[in-house]
Amino acid sequence: MRRGLLYISFFLILTGCHVARHIPPGEKLYVGTKINVQVDSTVSKTEKGDIETVLADMARPKPNKLLFGYPYKVGLYYLMGEPKKEKGFRAWFRRKFGEAPVFASAKALSSNSLIWMAFLENEGYFRSTVSGSLRDNPDSSKNYQTTGVYQVQVQPRYYIDSVAFLMDSTSLRKSMVEVKKRTLLRKDNPYRFDVIKLERERITQALQRQGFFYFQPDYIAVLADTAQGKHRTRLYLAIKPETPAAALLPYSIRDIYVYPNYSLSSNSTRTDTAQNRAVEFGKLKIVDPAGTYNPKLFRDIIALQPGKRYNSRAQDQTLSRFINVGSFKFVRNRFEPDEVGDSAVLDVHYYLTPYPKKSARFELAGTSRSNNLVGSQLSLNWRNRNVLGRSELFTVNANAGIEFQVGARGQGVANYRYGIQTSLTFPRLVSPIPIKHYERGQTLPQTIVSLGYDLIVRGELYHLNSFLTTFGYTWRSSPQTEHIFQPISINYVLPSNFTEKFFALEDDPNTRQQYINILKSEQLILSTLYTYNVSSSPRTTSAYTHRLSVNVEPAGNLASLFVKKTNELGEGVIFGVPYSQFIRMDVDSRHFFKLSPGMTWANRFFGGFGVPYGNSDQLPFVKQYFVGGANSLRAFRPRAVGPGIFTRNQDGSVQLQDGGGDIKLEFNTELRPKFNKYLQGALFVDVGNVWMYSSESSYGFGTQFKSDFYKQLAVGTGVGLRIDVSYFVVRFDLAFPLRKPWLPEGQQWVFDQIDPGSRAWRRDNLILNVAVGYPF
Repeated sequence: MRRGLLYISFFLILTGCHVARHIPPGEKLYVGTKINVQVDSTVSKTEKGDIETVLADMARPKPNKLLFGYPYKVGLYYLMGEPKKEKGFRAWFRRKFGEAPVFASAKALSSNSLIWMAFLENEGYFRSTVSGSLRDNPDSSKNYQTTGVYQVQVQPRYYIDSVAFLMDSTSLRKSMVEVKKRTLLRKDNPYRFDVIKLERERITQALQRQGFFYFQPDYIAVLADTAQGKHRTRLYLAIKPETPAAALLPYSIRDIYVYPNYSLSSNSTRTDTAQNRAVEFGKLKIVDPAGTYNPKLFRDIIALQPGKRYNSRAQDQTLSRFINVGSFKFVRNRFEPDEVGDSAVLDVHYYLTPYPKKSARFELAGTSRSNNLVGSQLSLNWRNRNVLGRSELFTVNANAGIEFQVGARGQGVANYRYGIQTSLTFPRLVSPIPIKHYERGQTLPQTIVSLGYDLIVRGELYHLNSFLTTFGYTWRSSPQTEHIFQPISINYVLPSNFTEKFFALEDDPNTRQQYINILKSEQLILSTLYTYNVSSSPRTTSAYTHRLSVNVEPAGNLASLFVKKTNELGEGVIFGVPYSQFIRMDVDSRHFFKLSPGMTWANRFFGGFGVPYGNSDQLPFVKQYFVGGANSLRAFRPRAVGPGIFTRNQDGSVQLQDGGGDIKLEFNTELRPKFNKYLQGALFVDVGNVWMYSSESSYGFGTQFKSDFYKQLAVGTGVGLRIDVSYFVVRFDLAFPLRKPWLPEGQQWVFDQIDPGSRAWRRDNLILNVAVGYPF
């Protein structure tokens, strides 16, 4: 150890001498900034610390990196000599390991002083002073280095004493009555220029929403009177005398023209001739000679209204709706001002470049599912973006593929999947009862009708048919909040084509229960689903972000009220098929903390609770929860844990797929270090299990959810590598269990059994999950 330190010290000394020989005459290497902040007694320690942090961050230039006081990267920069070729080894070595020297500059000192004084002035520390000088390193071996030393004298901070709005303009005076009530400038708040700028922007937005189309923040002057004593200032807001007259006039909308087949190749927005062919629809004028679009579409989209004042919020909503409706590739707008008598008016023109109406896409893709099934899939997607004339989207998606299980050691079953799904999306609310008035916001609400059929050929065992149709609505109450309501969801599940190999599974105690569940899986699920999604703003600068999803799904209630037919088992049936009755609720809460530019701490909590009743003694297997697999407890194979202390598939195979449990609790946490642009790592811990709601479950003792559920939690940990290629992330997670709940009490924690050197331990415990995308 001591010898290693001697080698490092010797290397640094040689590097330092080497650096000194390359410093040009009269130059000094800039190695750091020292800031001595002296504050008035009225400035708190917290304020002083904040000032020091901000000034240090603003300091320029940024010095070269030092190791034990030596600029080792500059040494590496000079080590190989001057490159003769831009792409040679020396140039590569210099770019990869070196760092160009940063020289001291008197200009930088004065620049920092001016910038820092401006910052202090803007924060209300008026008449503060900053001075700086260069100080050479007293060590003779480092006399080529210098440091910038600054003396900062911070004066007492000024606070707002009062705020006055001086609006002489008659047209603005009335509008400002409501605007000034929401002012950001409050008495006794610190003077801050950033808040003043926000206030000017707030006033401008408020006035533009009241029709002042040409008004800008620069037209507002803010005067500060600091001659009040006791470090107080009066603020006066006034309109600048040089403000253009047009900015002080409220504009109304006269005519709105829509050109839904505009081509960018024309490179012109002159439409005098086209206007003559405009067809009036209500208060809109549509230039669509071919009749491609139903004019009702533009009535739903355009929020501005002829005869009323211009409103910037309505304009923003209109542009957002045009983009989100899905039919238009490009949207342009133009405003033409005019005067009618004493009034100022605007003609509005919207130029819309549509997507091709019909399109088809063929895809060949690799698949990776949460149950360790991987494979390939062919899909053909056809879409019509304007099938009924009001930007309705009709899609048909046909697919076929094969899946096989990773890690099954030759015991898994290959799946062949075939399916066809169709959907029709209306950019409005469609209901048997007319809905005339509803909030549209930035995005139009959608009505979605879907119909689909899927067939899974499960090896040489059986076929599973699934017919699904839904009718529902999607809308946003804010940019971060989404609601999904499906009043009608009909899912018919039918197993068929059982083979002798399948019937042989009845005699195997490991598969008998799954065998029974498959035989009983013909069912009709008539449910209603409500989903609430909320997330942080994508534009947030906060280090903390979150996503929350809540689902509530009741099923079978209406059927039980109106259908009284039963089968020989006493189950209520519709057309001879038992229908399910349950209520299912779950919460998926995700939290992300950006600890540093290269490190994120990600967390997920999932809680699901299903209550079967009436016609059902457990949730249908397509609605049950499970744990294990690439997106769940990664140290356990899919459906290998639970319910409770029940376990299955420890040999790695998934012969049958019968769901998991009625109740689920899961918590995942992982650190995600970022190595470079393309490579990321992970260190994670997963905890969870599933349980049955009823004690009458056929899984046996120890599977019902009780107060001691925490004693049945499975725990796993591992490391991961993620390859980010921009369009998608390929993920490799290697995990092993820490706690196996099915083992006898006292033996469930398996720390003492961890033995990476043992081939048998690796075979029975190490799980490699390969997937696309993050687990959460």
